[in-house]
Amino acid sequence: MGRIVYVHGQFIAEEEARIGLFDRGFLFGDAVYEVTAVINGRMIDNDLHLARLQRSVNELAIPLPLPLEEIAAVQAELMARNDLRDGTIYLHVSRGEADRDFFYSEALAPRLVGFTQAKTLTGTRAQQNGISVDLADDPRWQRRDIKTAMLLGQVMAKQTARSRGFDDVWMVEAGLVTEGASATAHLITADGRILTRAASRTTLPGCTQRALARLCETEGLQIEERAFTPEEAQDAAEAFQTSASSLVMPVVKIGGRTVGDGKPGPMTRRLQALYLEAAGVPS
Repeated sequence: MGRIVYVHGQFIAEEEARIGLFDRGFLFGDAVYEVTAVINGRMIDNDLHLARLQRSVNELAIPLPLPLEEIAAVQAELMARNDLRDGTIYLHVSRGEADRDFFYSEALAPRLVGFTQAKTLTGTRAQQNGISVDLADDPRWQRRDIKTAMLLGQVMAKQTARSRGFDDVWMVEAGLVTEGASATAHLITADGRILTRAASRTTLPGCTQRALARLCETEGLQIEERAFTPEEAQDAAEAFQTSASSLVMPVVKIGGRTVGDGKPGPMTRRLQALYLEAAGVPS
């Protein structure tokens, strides 16, 4: 038997899981999702992820299928049933099922799906050595602040970047970096300031980004929220990206140009250590 997944109120074997043909998430991408990291059997920043889930469904006028505390209980049960120690928990909320029509009824019952993915999140080769990111025009819609399941633009950008020999990709719009295809982009200046874009409809508000910002405030580290150009990124002293599944990931090459000396820098290493310490990961 494979994993136990959660589908519409039931914990069942993944082989038995079914999504309806007329689910609006399938037909229209009318759905939102969240991914929470699990390290040493503990959910990381889950309060931030559930709050973002609530915000996303509110922006699309999708009712939550369960109260947040019950969704957290579903996550905990998925961890227990799958004996998940390290990996991620994926949640997906669609508006519901109805015959295909652009217009939807407010009476639709939202659908909740959840599953776990076991994977190593800490101490990976990428986190030790850093990654390369390509630069690509941002093809996505204008409400990137909503964590929708419409990810085709990101899929295409990541696939193209990989075919070009890069590990990941940062998006560019109007001459400015927006964000990574599945991560928040950050720079570190020569004088030690941490640059990242301010919250807006242009980018997704990152949960790992917010958690790290809290730690930086405690440590007295300066964060400047503003947009930056690809050239500024390539000339930065250091660069990194954050996400639930990659945590604090050093970026050592951007668009074919080496960042700094081509190795994860001291500030990035400090931020990695701060985040892992806060997550309860032994050094």
